[in-house]
Amino acid sequence: MSVIAVVNRKGGAGKSTLATHVAGYIASLGHDVMLGDVDKQQSSRLWLSLRPDNTPKIHGWTMDERNFARPPAGVKHVVLDTPGGFQGIGLMKVALYADAILIPATTSIFDRTAAEDSIKELRTFPRVASGKCSLGCVGMRIDGRTKTAEVLQAWAEALELPYVGTIKAAAAYSKCLEQGLSIFDFAPNKVESYLQEWRPMTDWLNALLAFAPPEPKISRPVDTRIAAQAPPQAAAPEQPQATRPIPIRPLEITSTDSSGEITTHLPEFLRR
Repeated sequence: MSVIAVVNRKGGAGKSTLATHVAGYIASLGHDVMLGDVDKQQSSRLWLSLRPDNTPKIHGWTMDERNFARPPAGVKHVVLDTPGGFQGIGLMKVALYADAILIPATTSIFDRTAAEDSIKELRTFPRVASGKCSLGCVGMRIDGRTKTAEVLQAWAEALELPYVGTIKAAAAYSKCLEQGLSIFDFAPNKVESYLQEWRPMTDWLNALLAFAPPEPKISRPVDTRIAAQAPPQAAAPEQPQATRPIPIRPLEITSTDSSGEITTHLPEFLRR
């Protein structure tokens, strides 16, 4: 099981947008994923309730910061959306099980100060200090017309915090949230300009969620005389490879022109 938490003490830093998109990305690959909502506002839970039936399945898990416990058994991947002001015992419990913690931040001094406080506290926990729980910063709602992304990246590097991507400000993200969707629920060739922003972070996730290398085999001396006398063994039958489920994408909008030809296109809010 892998557990990815989204943490920043500052409210409005983009935690729910990031958490829902991380869950949406993992689900779009055909993996089993659960989205846990630790926030009293239950924004991620609301997003799940709005999710269309023809989108990849994401399981819900509701708890509060005082009663947080080990994620349910049998779940492959868990994404946790945490509240503003998250610290103390609640944060310690999350860090106890998390394999990675993503810290969304903007260039606002308030966001960065809150993020620094979270990072300081997280680094006091054994799993983070030992490197068993990875930390990463994601720039959220960045104005693409300015150099603020470079400022935020320099800030993260000064804290020795891996900077794993910049998500520009766009109305499409709030519109997606209103409909229980993520950018990853649409055909990749239709939303390529958005996916380019997410690629550094998804590459980071791919490395994090990769299968562990096989255990090394113990070499033992072999008696060549016994090996020569042993009868040949029949080859084991080839096992069929497991197939990854094909993700289901939401239907695009269809329209008919004057000649009667039917065309499909993206919703207006996703066009750039």
